[in-house]
Amino acid sequence: MFIVSQEELEAFCERAKSSTILAIDTEFMREKTYFAKLCLIQMATDTESVLIDPFAMRDLGVLAQLLTDEHIVKLFHAGTQDIEILYREVGVLPTPVFDTQIAAALLGHTQQIGYAALVHSVCGVTIKKTDSYTDWSRRPLSDSQKQYAQNDVLYLGSLYEKMSEELREKGRLQWLERDFEALVDPTKYEVDERERFRRLKRVSSLSRRQLAAAREVAAWRELQAQMRDIPRKWVMTDEQVVEACKREARTIDELFMVRGLSDRLSTKDAREVATLMKAALDSAPATWPELDKCGKSEPNVDMQIDLMSALVRVRAKENDVAFQTLASHADLTRIARGYRTDTELLQGWRAQIVGNELIELLEGRITLGIDGTSLVVNKL
Repeated sequence: MFIVSQEELEAFCERAKSSTILAIDTEFMREKTYFAKLCLIQMATDTESVLIDPFAMRDLGVLAQLLTDEHIVKLFHAGTQDIEILYREVGVLPTPVFDTQIAAALLGHTQQIGYAALVHSVCGVTIKKTDSYTDWSRRPLSDSQKQYAQNDVLYLGSLYEKMSEELREKGRLQWLERDFEALVDPTKYEVDERERFRRLKRVSSLSRRQLAAAREVAAWRELQAQMRDIPRKWVMTDEQVVEACKREARTIDELFMVRGLSDRLSTKDAREVATLMKAALDSAPATWPELDKCGKSEPNVDMQIDLMSALVRVRAKENDVAFQTLASHADLTRIARGYRTDTELLQGWRAQIVGNELIELLEGRITLGIDGTSLVVNKL
């Protein structure tokens, strides 16, 4: 069913209240905007599947009650972007949730497995993906677009049923609670423009003084992009921000020495950026930010990370869990450097499988050895 009126949407919401599940997917575009442009919402209940045209709706807020109904499990596959869009458009975060991509990693599937591959593996159904990159903002939608969109929720219910049962048999269903809570944590979707500089490409090449300038310029760029609803790179690219800060530009002329900036920034904007940079560069050293030093090439912990990775690989294989799901390189680095808080690997089921053992390994209470072709863990 293609819902193209507010009345049809409200009627669907009323029918969906009796369902135990609500499978959700969205189609959106954001190539030319800062905020994702919602073009289609796909939903499926125990008994029906619908396509909702957001362009035809007066108020998507009527979905809020469904999304927050504790008796209905909201199903997603790789749902971060879908949840972000719903949060912005509807104003609430869905709960409770079940993400089939996250769950798949605990059942031996590859990290970040795609929806079509998972449906084929679990349900034995092959889905055609011919309309992945079509323009979802155009109307009318073609029959093939509608079929493609509907398929994205049609099998989520079956995946949920089969995967939940397998997880329950393995005693792992509760393992996912923390991951699913993190998926709908409001802080995950709230932008802190003052921290955006940390994600600039090549930001590690800047000194702390230059980082202070980068923090101001990146924050200014973020707010400009939001206000104008354009991609942040259309205001200034990461490379331009970093180069301007590396040059420690304090005037418009110095700023325009960076390739392409004179074409992107008006004189007014350039003056504002230069003023922000000058103030940041002249600020007290105590106010300058620092980057997290935990990176991939920390020479003082390379040996520890190699040993830890070997142990993680063994436990991941034993438990049929993807290595990357069990332990990220960033977590291994943090643990090797002595951090014991705010580290996912030392919490919940990950700690039980290998996190606690990694601490024992670093403290010399277990050793690793080779027996033929197998790695052997010896407790002292």
